[in-house]
Amino acid sequence: MTQQTQNILIGHLTEVRGDGMDARITEEHSTAAPIIKLGDEEILAGHIGSYVVIRQSHIGVLALVFKMWERDRFDAAGNRATDRFIALIPVGELNESNVFIRGVRHYPTPGAAVYAVGLSEINAIFSKFRDYEFFIGQLASHKDYHLSLDPRALFGRHFAIIGQSGSGKSWTVTSLIQHTMKAMPKTHMIMLDLHGEYCWKRPDGSIESAFPAEQVNYVDAMDLEMPYWMMSYAELVDLFIDRDDRGASMQMSFMREVLQQLKRKEAKAIGLGVVSIDTPIYFSLAEMYMQFKAANEERKDFGKTKGALFGQFDEFLVTMQSRFNDVRYDFLLKPKKRNNSASMADLLRQFVGLGQKKANITVVDLSSVPTDVRPAVSAQVGRLAYEFNYWNPRRREFPITLICEEAHAYIPREKGGQFDGTKKMMERIAKEGRKYGVSIGVVSQRPTELSETMLAQCSSFICLRTTNPDDQQYIRGLVPEAEGDLADILSSLGRGEALVLGEAAPLPTRVQIYRPNPEPKSNDVDCYTSWREGPDDLDVEGIVENWRTQNRH
Repeated sequence: MTQQTQNILIGHLTEVRGDGMDARITEEHSTAAPIIKLGDEEILAGHIGSYVVIRQSHIGVLALVFKMWERDRFDAAGNRATDRFIALIPVGELNESNVFIRGVRHYPTPGAAVYAVGLSEINAIFSKFRDYEFFIGQLASHKDYHLSLDPRALFGRHFAIIGQSGSGKSWTVTSLIQHTMKAMPKTHMIMLDLHGEYCWKRPDGSIESAFPAEQVNYVDAMDLEMPYWMMSYAELVDLFIDRDDRGASMQMSFMREVLQQLKRKEAKAIGLGVVSIDTPIYFSLAEMYMQFKAANEERKDFGKTKGALFGQFDEFLVTMQSRFNDVRYDFLLKPKKRNNSASMADLLRQFVGLGQKKANITVVDLSSVPTDVRPAVSAQVGRLAYEFNYWNPRRREFPITLICEEAHAYIPREKGGQFDGTKKMMERIAKEGRKYGVSIGVVSQRPTELSETMLAQCSSFICLRTTNPDDQQYIRGLVPEAEGDLADILSSLGRGEALVLGEAAPLPTRVQIYRPNPEPKSNDVDCYTSWREGPDDLDVEGIVENWRTQNRH
């Protein structure tokens, strides 16, 4: 600390706990406008979101102010005096050389002096992180200070962006990716865009995006053709078999047998020696259906005796037929381009941005995909990214980050649900992915509905405004105990303002995220203007046509 800052004493500790401290502000700084001058800046002494340093003997503890209150006291004559207090969250220590060390090992005692912290001290704390030049926003307490995160910690160990609807999640995601591509020009990302917010088609068919046109690869999931034969056995089970059906185990066993048989046949045709049930090679869905149908209708002894599996697959055949006849599933079940094993390399190139057009981010637009099949498609995208780098000998030089928008929709907390196989696949990436250069960024408005395994693997959290008490409590449990009280700040954050917690930041930081340019297509509907100046009529026939053809463009 500079001598100048050490001289600005603003209070003394009154209480020390394992998870926090309280301090009384000195009388001279308990005024209506307690302005103090630190270098070239003026700040209010002890205001919420600011940093202070507690000094006592050889101990130096850096803390964040998260609460302020006053308490009246009266003397014998009945005269009132007011004491002002602040609640502090310790975030780290400053050693003899004034180097910041995360975590607190030596606690001061009540009576220790509390000093204001200025921009020069903050700069010393953040200096190592500033070298990365990965800036994401401005400190709420010091608008002139721009915060840089550690991209190794953020993207290398999974992260979560959490906040309620309208808090600025899409804004934050867009801004973060824009600045990532600026700081690291060889970024490789795949984004699951559930609502067409980050890349979308204009009415004339051209593509508009929240990212630079030369760096983004737009993929409409309906045009992409993610063929069924690239799905794993568990995903095919999710798609065609109702696990609650009493014959589910029989259906799953028979499907395993049929798949093995069909894939062995294809492996022989393409000269592949070893094949497993999950090997991504072509097989005929119609052929699989016919084998189920034959077993379901089998009779022996000129029709007198029913086969061993007679009538066992009625449910399966109905489900498969209905899926096959539903035009919404054509992109999955009726591939026109990718109907042979050789077409897989081209699909993977397109996914990781190595196709005809090189790209830093591939946005997979799932907005036109049926809601009930989105989880399976999302898991398939994730699995393709994971498997690609799992088998990539240069994986350490080619890390991939998967951005999962509205992650609670397909990585739910509930166990044994309809898409259990999908959830397990995404959790596997969360648990093992970083070893193979695949990380996940989950974005959700309901952390309590998101898989606990997924969140437990995240090392950094960008928390936006959250007013739901259950979600606040959940976030409180995700962060270290000493930082848990910071969850109280979540309900007071402004739009696009975030609390950054975890390894990517040197200490818990309240930051105003930069406004993205351009912005995503996620702005709230302007009811006031629309209801005053909106259209007098609509093309209802066109709406009906879109509904029937499942086309939102």
